[in-house]
Amino acid sequence: MLKSHLISNIFEAGCDEAGRGCLVGPVYAAAVILPPHYRNRFLNDSKKLTREVRDKLRPEIEHKALAWAVASVNHEKIDEINILQASIFAMHLALDQLLIRPGHILIDGNRFHSYGEIPHTCVIKGDGIYASIAAASVLAKTWRDEYMVSLHRNWPQYGWDENKGYPTPRHRTAIRKYGFSPFHRKTFSILDEELDFIF
Repeated sequence: MLKSHLISNIFEAGCDEAGRGCLVGPVYAAAVILPPHYRNRFLNDSKKLTREVRDKLRPEIEHKALAWAVASVNHEKIDEINILQASIFAMHLALDQLLIRPGHILIDGNRFHSYGEIPHTCVIKGDGIYASIAAASVLAKTWRDEYMVSLHRNWPQYGWDENKGYPTPRHRTAIRKYGFSPFHRKTFSILDEELDFIF
């Protein structure tokens, strides 16, 4: 069972992102404040869960969380400021939307920029340790997956309904065959070799 908090007797928000390693589309981030003694035996790092479990957890998290928010930063901004800065920016945007101001922030990973004067703690693999970070990882992942499926309807050749923009063999093969879409990240190393496709 995941830990409910790092610091007790305050509102503690967990933050995580999804889509950082993708070749296309936005990065999503979520911030979640759970009730102090929230428990769900299925909750874990979203990458370790099946799609079916994530899809069942999402409405429960959104219903039972004291506060939650999801935000995204598009591919153009990612190219402008780089993916690390865009991921942190997306977390800040999610925190901006919380209806409860947290007294402490738990961040998945080892990099973050201070959010105002609110103290934060970075936790490597925190989405497998703290429930609030795991909940944020589920929201960020499911919201982003939903967006990529919507993009797939107009750009089916890339298989985004299945690969969600990650560099799978099918995705790379489609880029070689069809070129880049308007949603691909220009600053990412898309293929194993240099190609002369024009965005």
